Amino acid sequence: MKIAVIGTRGIPNHYSGFEQFAEFFSVYAAENGYDITVYNSHNHLFQEKLFRGVKLRHKFDPEFLVGTFGQFIYDFNCIMDARSQKFDIILQLGYTSSSIWHFLMPRSAKVLTNMDGLEWKRTKYAPLVQKFLKYAEKLAAIKSDYLISDSIGIQEYLKKKYGLLSTYIPYGANIVNKIEDEVLTEYNLKPLNYNMLIARMEPENNIEVILDGVVLSNQKTPFLVVGNYKKTKFGNYLHNKFNKYENILFMGGIFNINKLNSLRNHSNLYFHGHSVGGTNPSLLEAMASNALIIGHNNSFNRSILKEDAFYFDNAIDVSRYLEEINKNDYLHFMRQNKLKIENEFQWSSVNQQYLDLMSKAYENS
Repeated sequence: MKIAVIGTRGIPNHYSGFEQFAEFFSVYAAENGYDITVYNSHNHLFQEKLFRGVKLRHKFDPEFLVGTFGQFIYDFNCIMDARSQKFDIILQLGYTSSSIWHFLMPRSAKVLTNMDGLEWKRTKYAPLVQKFLKYAEKLAAIKSDYLISDSIGIQEYLKKKYGLLSTYIPYGANIVNKIEDEVLTEYNLKPLNYNMLIARMEPENNIEVILDGVVLSNQKTPFLVVGNYKKTKFGNYLHNKFNKYENILFMGGIFNINKLNSLRNHSNLYFHGHSVGGTNPSLLEAMASNALIIGHNNSFNRSILKEDAFYFDNAIDVSRYLEEINKNDYLHFMRQNKLKIENEFQWSSVNQQYLDLMSKAYENS
């Protein structure tokens, strides 16, 4: 069985999300004897043709020249190359810019698509773009051979919206055993004496609601905002609004996973405001890092955390939690969330579920 992975900038991961999954899954598949190829942008930092047993094919990606539209050209280049490679399975991660080329997919390959989240609901997109994303979602749903949902919410949505069944395979994480205490010294922090969030600076991640709650509270405890605020208009807006408060610390982007895990582990409260999409990687990583999680009150977060977290709807909720909740009083929440990672969200289990579905598709071809 010959497998290709398209829809990411490539591996090894220098971004997040699907790139991280593509690396973990493809290496796992290669280690288990599968012939697997991942498509990389031509300007990816890693230029070798082989990464830990995974074949890499670099294709021209003009996003750096023309912006988002370049993703469509990059996906076109990957799909056209795949037509000559005799793949049995093509795993398409997301659909935003690749589904319009569905008619070019090699007919000999079964196409499995991870539908990601409800991209068209993201407020950063203009109404016309949101309309296109709904169309792209529909194309991916009806033109793929197999659909994958990384959350029960997305699975239910696809069934209700399109009458289509999908296979639920969540995102993954690994229990964090390595904690770097020196990260506290680096950022002048004390254990359990700060609260934090990690997110892309987008409105649907409820960062403004969380920070409004920080301002409302009587707490002067440091609050870390981890994310590249300089990259988006909304990020700059948040920085301008809240940077005047001494306890709100904009950390910028931190991409060292050991540092992130250690910061999560040592925090008192960890806020997760994501409200659009399926199983969010950073949520699972927080669970695996022994963080006490305050999640935005929505079905995606509740389906993962269940009763082992607190939930907020508004800034008043956030303020109340900051004033009343102490991590050491809820160690049972953290124990239960780590058990979820071990039993439901381990990378080895997630990767094997993908391979099992691919084997099923291959056998039915």
